[in-house]
Amino acid sequence: MSLNSTPSADRVHIAFFGRRNAGKSSLVNAVTGQDLAVVSPVSGTTTDPVFKAMELLPLGPVMIIDTPGYDDEGALGELRVEKTKQILRRTDIAVIVTDAKTGIGATERELIALFEERGVPHLTVFTKSDLFGAGDGISVSSVTGEGISGLKDRLAAMGGQASEPFPIVSDLLTPGEIAVLVIPIDKAAPKGRLILPQQQTIREILDAGCSALCVRDTEFAEVMKKVTPSIVICDSQVFGKVDSLTPGDVPMTSFSVLMARHKGILEVAVRGVLALDTLKDGDRVLISEGCTHHRQCDDIGSVKLPRLIRKYTGVEPSFEFTSGGEFPDDVSGYSLVIHCGGCMLNGREIAWRMKNTEGQGVPFTNYGVAIAHMNGILKRSVKPIPELTTYK
Repeated sequence: MSLNSTPSADRVHIAFFGRRNAGKSSLVNAVTGQDLAVVSPVSGTTTDPVFKAMELLPLGPVMIIDTPGYDDEGALGELRVEKTKQILRRTDIAVIVTDAKTGIGATERELIALFEERGVPHLTVFTKSDLFGAGDGISVSSVTGEGISGLKDRLAAMGGQASEPFPIVSDLLTPGEIAVLVIPIDKAAPKGRLILPQQQTIREILDAGCSALCVRDTEFAEVMKKVTPSIVICDSQVFGKVDSLTPGDVPMTSFSVLMARHKGILEVAVRGVLALDTLKDGDRVLISEGCTHHRQCDDIGSVKLPRLIRKYTGVEPSFEFTSGGEFPDDVSGYSLVIHCGGCMLNGREIAWRMKNTEGQGVPFTNYGVAIAHMNGILKRSVKPIPELTTYK
């Protein structure tokens, strides 16, 4: 990702849903002003979701998503519909695309019910107005451009209904203060750059009129002899080391704890982490990452975290792993779900994963909260968070 680009997770996700051949792809091309999606008169042309990051003024940075037909059939069709349902989890604004000739039917009503159930702002757009005239709602023609400008204005206006994330750290600082960020540079660190939560935290600190002093864990002790920061933020992998070197009167937390706050899952994560204390041999634990990457030999999710859990609990759970867009609908067979910080997922997606898990009676937590708990410093790491009620 370019350092000058808004992360995908922080863009308002606008997804276009509807039946096959309703004109979704043509409409997406008209809205984006590009031949983004393949268009043909053959039903089922769109086989996978298509994404386009763009600016939609006056709303700002958005992610436009074209989806396969929700009425697709057959074995492959079922897989395409499942992909569409995955997109539904992350949708901030939904556009139901309807052929003006066909009108609203069972497929559209099912989609509307899903959006209303999940509280997703949505609107219905009738396409092909150049051929069949206007429908009862918003009518557009992807061929002549009729109604496209008005649709974009409506979408921009609806952007205010999209969920707003919590701050990461900016409201925890007063202008002029110094934050020390402890960033290990090990085999798992991306070559030549910082990971997204570190980038975002630095930017928020600067926006707050404060200074971000970045240091490796190997130089942290020396730095603390020279400065007295207002807060120390570290990678959760060096939690224990940083805790021992940070004076008790200096607030300390981790990037992962702050990301859990930013995504609105911290309270649930703090409650859910207590399930670690009751794990038994053979209990199934799902460890889920929101991104996909090449796993190193000492990968935190698949290696370090399971190793730490075994050491802390003294038992041998059964670990399972998912990454990227994969997350099971049915998690009822697990004793605990441990999620990454979710920096690559937008608020609606991570909220769905959390609610889906809790709704099935399964505890849900995240990497940083789990590591802090197992290091005995969870209470300290969440103390700087004012809205958290647990441990207060």
